[in-house]
Amino acid sequence: ARRGVASRKGRIHGARGSRASKMMVAAAKAPQEDAAAALRPTFDFAYWAEHVEEVQRNADNRKFKCDVAEIVRIYEEHRKAAFEVQQMAKKRNEHSSKMKGKMEPEERQALIEEGKRIKEEITSMEANVTALSEKMNALALAVPNLTHPDTPIGEEENATVVKINGEPRTSDNAGFKLRDHLEIGELLDLFDFESGGKVSGQKFLYFKNGAALLELALVQWATHEAVKRGFKPHIPPDLVRAPVVAGCGFMPRDGEATQIYEVSDSDLCLAGTAEIPMAGMFLGETLIASKELPQKLVAFGHAFRTEAGSSGSENRGIYRLHQFSKVELFALTRADTEESNAMLEEIRALEEHLFSSLGLCYRVLDMPTEELGAPAYRKFDMEAWMPGMEKWGEISSCSSCTDYQARRLNIRHKEEYSQKGNLDFAHTLNGTACAVPRMIISILETFQNEDGSVTIPEVLRPYMMGMEVLEPVKK
Repeated sequence: ARRGVASRKGRIHGARGSRASKMMVAAAKAPQEDAAAALRPTFDFAYWAEHVEEVQRNADNRKFKCDVAEIVRIYEEHRKAAFEVQQMAKKRNEHSSKMKGKMEPEERQALIEEGKRIKEEITSMEANVTALSEKMNALALAVPNLTHPDTPIGEEENATVVKINGEPRTSDNAGFKLRDHLEIGELLDLFDFESGGKVSGQKFLYFKNGAALLELALVQWATHEAVKRGFKPHIPPDLVRAPVVAGCGFMPRDGEATQIYEVSDSDLCLAGTAEIPMAGMFLGETLIASKELPQKLVAFGHAFRTEAGSSGSENRGIYRLHQFSKVELFALTRADTEESNAMLEEIRALEEHLFSSLGLCYRVLDMPTEELGAPAYRKFDMEAWMPGMEKWGEISSCSSCTDYQARRLNIRHKEEYSQKGNLDFAHTLNGTACAVPRMIISILETFQNEDGSVTIPEVLRPYMMGMEVLEPVKK
């Protein structure tokens, strides 16, 4: 097929070296790029002004440093200054009407001088309004989303255990000494850390043999299960523009290191999760709720994390990596908390279905305020029991961000196409269907056998060429 660009009717027009076609492509591309570059959040200053103590207490509970009272003070000053500009603009218009008609030269000159003074005053006043706007918007970036009333307050240890599925496997009930995933990986020849370090550095590796097949099986199976439940499949870019990352609210708490890789000499970043490019798909869009909401999407992508500041036993093996594959769930609903709460439960139910189908022992936690990122209104974590590591390890989470991301990415909706005004900001949600390395740890350690082999969960076997067991490599 010849290279070309699609017309509106779907036909392909030849574009081999065509200057006109290249200009068409550039023209089509520019608005999207400009939209990202020109992103300006729409903060709910009016709500904050009416609920200063509530918003400040919420930020304090989440350990985000911000001064809501100061933001509101600047907001009120901005409103007053903007009103004064409007009044001065009226005065300018009235003055302009005086210039019409015949008059003496001296009188006209006096009006001209007065007009110059009005223009200079408006210019100065508008500069003040702009400065106030920039200041209050910069301070507002530190204010996190509101929090679900049932969310526990405090540190990670205050998380509420919602449910536990299955019984933790131990050396006692297994009848033999359980190995961790690194020991199993060595027996089965699954991980090549040496080559990963040589090529890319620490916390990179090559999955090989059974681990490579397990990754492909997990990704396909998890995606298919999501599609069965109405999620539309996508494969998004792994590189995203910095304003989109910022619009999704990926900002560290005060004193924390960023987890985002940035590409030098560009405004591109490596996506820490497919949630970012999936949310970015809707940047600047106005959706017709009656026809286009809810949106339910499932995306396969690679996650890149600096893992700055991480330490301890979790750094061992493949638990924390700089790059890994992930199947992500993403959803948009109307600006209705009941509707987005129901969608969060739907996402959580799908995640639990996946882990139950694999036969994992897992628990669901309602995470406390200090464990919520800036965008999250509510967040559930899923932790699997990892027998070899003898601990619970996070394998998934799901969050409702209500309108936090939509306000920063300008994602709005109206009920019908003909509706004029009164647009609402959509609610966004996300969840992890499958974070491959953590799932591989859980499978290897949960289904290991005394001889070093690992029984493959039945649901994955159709994606594993019919294999039922991963056998130790004969030396």
